[in-house]
Amino acid sequence: MSDKDLLFAYLLRLGDNSLILGQRLSAWCGHGPVLEQDIALTNIALDLFGQTRSLLQYAAILEGKGRTEDDLAFLRDVRDFRNCLLVEHPNVDFAYTIARQFFFDTYHFFLLEQLQDHSDAQLSAIAKKSLKEVTYHLRFSSEWMIRLGDGTAVSHEKLQTAVDELWIYTGELYTPDELDLELAARDLAPDLKQLENLYLRKVRDIFDTATLSLPDTDFMQTGGKQGRHTEHLGHLLSDMQFLQRAYPGLTW
Repeated sequence: MSDKDLLFAYLLRLGDNSLILGQRLSAWCGHGPVLEQDIALTNIALDLFGQTRSLLQYAAILEGKGRTEDDLAFLRDVRDFRNCLLVEHPNVDFAYTIARQFFFDTYHFFLLEQLQDHSDAQLSAIAKKSLKEVTYHLRFSSEWMIRLGDGTAVSHEKLQTAVDELWIYTGELYTPDELDLELAARDLAPDLKQLENLYLRKVRDIFDTATLSLPDTDFMQTGGKQGRHTEHLGHLLSDMQFLQRAYPGLTW
């Protein structure tokens, strides 16, 4: 693959992560536990959608087939999506949403820190802008991990349950596949094995403060980056893509 083709594939992964997580978070609009957190989650979703647009817009340009960011978001089938499995999991409850957000934010923060120095000027600019937003995202989810984990017996139990269920989907964030290795070899993406150390150190620090236990398992689910998804993604896309599928090319 050429560098341009590799970068296109990488941009799809980055954009799909933000798109699918943003779609999940947007479902909290009007349903948050309190008004402040309702607005906070909705604003994070908007940040992620903004990042998605930048990434998929650039991906469409690199692809050179006349597609737009909207085509990539709304007219691809489920197996063409390259997001990690973690972000497609349903909200379930507030604790589950916070655990999912914290795991992704931690990975996302350290990834963007390295991508801001990317040799590609456009990707570097996207990363620099996104890092300002994700710094807040990580602070928000970290504080809520501590508040719920070191809160009441009920909040601790709910959060620990969420952590236990989601943990096996976190390894995919920092486990490189063939594409990741090729990207790193050509200096087109960070080395995920180096990212792993930063990620796990941050997770352990927050878990210690939140009085949470790390799940005792080495098994990790993978496949999302290759287009093998859980059943949850198909249901999400059926809602997200309905209007564009039902009325192709519709404009306001």
